[in-house]
Amino acid sequence: MNLGIRGHDIEKNCLEELVKEIERKGLKSVQLALNKSLGYINTDLGNLTPGLAHYVGSTFRKHSIQIAVLGCYINMIHPDKVERRKGLERFKEHIRYARDFGCSIVGTETGNVNAEIFYTTENFKEEPFQEVVESVRELVEEAEKFGVIVGIEAGVNHPIYSPKVMRRLLDDVNSNNLQVIFDPVNLLTIDNYTKQEEIFKEAFDLFGDKIVILHAKDFIVESDMLKPAAVGKGLLDYDLVMTLIKEKKPFINVLMEDTQEPFIDESVNFLREKYNQS
Repeated sequence: MNLGIRGHDIEKNCLEELVKEIERKGLKSVQLALNKSLGYINTDLGNLTPGLAHYVGSTFRKHSIQIAVLGCYINMIHPDKVERRKGLERFKEHIRYARDFGCSIVGTETGNVNAEIFYTTENFKEEPFQEVVESVRELVEEAEKFGVIVGIEAGVNHPIYSPKVMRRLLDDVNSNNLQVIFDPVNLLTIDNYTKQEEIFKEAFDLFGDKIVILHAKDFIVESDMLKPAAVGKGLLDYDLVMTLIKEKKPFINVLMEDTQEPFIDESVNFLREKYNQS
C-alpha cells in the first residue's frame, strides 16, 4: 500500500521539517496544499514559478516522498463571480506548474451555492450541477494542454454529492484528464452511514476505473451528526474499503486526512493491518 498524509495535518514550521517528519513516520506520499503547508511562502495567484515548484518538489524527492496531489480546493461555483474567477485561475496556475512539482494531479471538491461550504439541498438542483460542469470543463481543457489530471472529490456538502452524480459529471465532461479522488466518508450522512457497503460498491461499479486517489479518514456519530475522527477511531468500514482497493487499485495512493498527533502513528499501523488482512 502506498500510504501518505495531507501535509497540513502535520504541524511543522518549514518545508524541510515537514518532509523529514513525513519520512520519519514511514510515509511515502503527500497531498500538498501550498497555502496551508507553506504559509510562510507567498503562493497567492500569480506568484508560482518553475523555480519555486522545483525547490518544493526536489525537497520531497530527496526523501523519496511523492507529491501525489496538489490540493487546490476552490469554490468553483462561488456566488460571487469575481471570487469564482480567482479560484478557477488559481487552480489553472497549479495545473501549469504541476510538472515542476513532480505531480500529475491537482485536486478539489466542487464548491457550494453559498460562499461558505456547508450542507444544503440547494446544491442538489440542476443549475449548480451545470455550473460545476462548466467550471470543470474549463479546468480540464487547461489540464489537457499540460498533461495533468484534474482530480474531483465528491461530497454531500457539494453539488457532486453521490456516486451517480459523479458518474454524470464524468460523462458530461468526457475527458481522460478528469479523474476521481475517492473519499468514502464524504459520501456519508446521518441518514445513510449504515449503508456503506451499498454506497461504496456503487461508487466502484460506476467509476472505479477513474479513481486515482483514496482519502482515508474516519467519523463518529455525535448529537445526531457525523463528526470527524482519526483513522481507525470511528465507524468507517475499512475492511470493505481495503478489500475494494486491494482488488481494483493496487498501489493506489492512500492519503490520510483529519488525522493529527497524537494519532498518526497508530492510524498508520491500523491502515497497514487492515490492508494486509483484506
